[in-house]
Amino acid sequence: MMAQNTECHIVNTASGAGLMVGSGSAPYAVTKYAVVALSEALYLALQQKKSQVKASVLCPGMVRTNIGEVERNRPAELQNEAVALSPELEAGREAFRAVLEAGMAPARVAEQVFDAIQNEKFYILTHSEWTELIQLRTDKLLRLENPVSPIPTIMRVLNPAR
Repeated sequence: MMAQNTECHIVNTASGAGLMVGSGSAPYAVTKYAVVALSEALYLALQQKKSQVKASVLCPGMVRTNIGEVERNRPAELQNEAVALSPELEAGREAFRAVLEAGMAPARVAEQVFDAIQNEKFYILTHSEWTELIQLRTDKLLRLENPVSPIPTIMRVLNPAR
């Protein structure tokens, strides 16, 4: 891309989970933190080289996708045998499906991405209400305090009517 010496833009997709603590699944959060760190390093390296290649990182909140159906992508030879879920796990899955269904339309996310590219904005946070969770983590970190569970804040953000 740099050798072509033309303007272009890289958008890496992470998640809001890459900017906050305790988002549920540690392996998921670790990969999203990694995408954010890689993107920040790429952005700085491109700036240092005064490259025409720009970079952003997309950190969406809940978007109406099929993320809850990830097993559909697993090759047949790697699929696990189906097991019955406990009532609690099944209720959790249903709640997650409901949250996703109420999530932002993918087309709206695309609009925000194109706007960020046009305005050379690095962080693309699709859901402004998630900044409270990012602030919670950042404040604790800056005060060198132990992490706290964001679950009460997450529940309030996901269910504002409560």
